Amino acid sequence: MSFIPRTLPLDLDLETKPVLKKLASAHRALAELKGAAGLVPNEAILINTLSLQEAKDSSAIENIVTTHDDLYRSDLLANQFASLAAKEVHSYALALREGFATVRGSGLITNNDILATQATLEQNQAGFRKLPGTALKNDQTGEVVFTPPQSYDEIVDLMGNLERFINDDGLTDLDPLTKMAMIHHQIENGTFLRTFSRCV
Repeated sequence: MSFIPRTLPLDLDLETKPVLKKLASAHRALAELKGAAGLVPNEAILINTLSLQEAKDSSAIENIVTTHDDLYRSDLLANQFASLAAKEVHSYALALREGFATVRGSGLITNNDILATQATLEQNQAGFRKLPGTALKNDQTGEVVFTPPQSYDEIVDLMGNLERFINDDGLTDLDPLTKMAMIHHQIENGTFLRTFSRCV
């Protein structure tokens, strides 16, 4: 049986005292980063470096492992890569940068933006999953441990709800970092795209 994520916003008290303490700490760290970023003459250098590091670390969770050496010996523009893993990490970093530029320009995150980011990452136009059968299995036993929504219509409805939640500030008064965590959770639990979501 597939797992159906609840629609957002949730009717739960998410910002408990421990969460609020962590939020205060995270906001301090972000303020420090923002201050440090203001000292860098060319912001693109910082963004490119951070996106590549994030792509490397996140890809490692998916068993796509590469080294800094392979990443820096690769050239995305020339389409020359030291390894297949380095190519995937560079595609991930490019998707992050393009997504960041889109959000910075419009102030919104639409489903079309999400699909465009996924298209850059996967290098195809597959879009939301249309066929059932996606499941997360235990590598050792083959046991199905998680089955996301299977129906295309259900996926489209859930993504419509997510798009509204992301962009309508009137739906919730959650701290932006808490809201971001909820968005990440919803995408991971829905696995709405053709492949399991990596670029969130």
